[in-house]
Amino acid sequence: MSFHILVFLVALALAFDFLNGFHDAANSIATIVSTRVMRPQWAVAWAAFFNFIAFLFFGLLVAATVGKGIIDPAVVDHYVVFGALVGAISWNIITWYFGIPSSSSHALIGGLAGAAVAKGGVDTLVASGFLKTMAAIVLSPALGLVLGAALMILVSWICADATPRRVDRWFRRLQFVSASFYSLGHGGNDAQKTMGIIWMLLIAAQVTGPKDPLPFWVVMACQSAMGLGTLFGGWRIVKTMGQKITKLKPVGGFCAETGGAITLFLATWLGVPVSTTHTITGAIIGVGSVHKLNAVRWGVAGNIVWAWVLTIPCSAFIAAVAWFLGQQYL
Repeated sequence: MSFHILVFLVALALAFDFLNGFHDAANSIATIVSTRVMRPQWAVAWAAFFNFIAFLFFGLLVAATVGKGIIDPAVVDHYVVFGALVGAISWNIITWYFGIPSSSSHALIGGLAGAAVAKGGVDTLVASGFLKTMAAIVLSPALGLVLGAALMILVSWICADATPRRVDRWFRRLQFVSASFYSLGHGGNDAQKTMGIIWMLLIAAQVTGPKDPLPFWVVMACQSAMGLGTLFGGWRIVKTMGQKITKLKPVGGFCAETGGAITLFLATWLGVPVSTTHTITGAIIGVGSVHKLNAVRWGVAGNIVWAWVLTIPCSAFIAAVAWFLGQQYL
């Protein structure tokens, strides 16, 4: 792999990380914007800051899973990485355009799988890491839903004797805390996926060895790219997440963000690359369903689930085509 191709692919990986922050900014700020606790311009700056500093609080287990635990490292070359990134970026742009909150994480996993299978068949997949990620597609929104609903019930019980005005005033303040924790979890889990891709590249190019630690410049570059992407925001998806699934008040926004943050923290500490989109959607549905089941717009939720189902196969297909084209022209 030439130096110029390595630089190009690192830049492409950082472009994906930027789009990840851009595309998934809604996950961090949709609730706090839709409850009118914070203006959109301030909310994205708030989220971007906590996205950036996330590396100070988490290890690099998710980066290791993506870099070494999804596909066989022996199959990785610049064509595979090119295909994976093109597949993930293309699917992100398609779903952003239509305002669908799909998973950047699973687009990347699908891209890696599609490019690797196109090169060497299904044997190139690392079963344990790939199946763990697939299981997270179901478990992360389910845990977010359960935690969001449980927190909403607990808060309703604690605040039973308080006036609605007082509850609203307190939870407007507490949403600043819950939104910061959610953004911290988002930056900790999602930025590490791009770190894993660049780690893969550096090992394939023999710039670092398989047992060498991840260079610090990669950590800083990925956190910066995601923070900048969040600053630019993805307002189409904010509307879907914050307004179309269910109507949120500050207390509901707090419970959804806190439930989502707990899920992300657990996943990141376990080294599982989960979808922040799936997690917060599950938490929002859990909060909405506590009031009554018809408070959730199940048609909108169903469309989101279809996007989740299609993300890995669609990004994998695009990645396989990109791998073939990369072999011809890269």
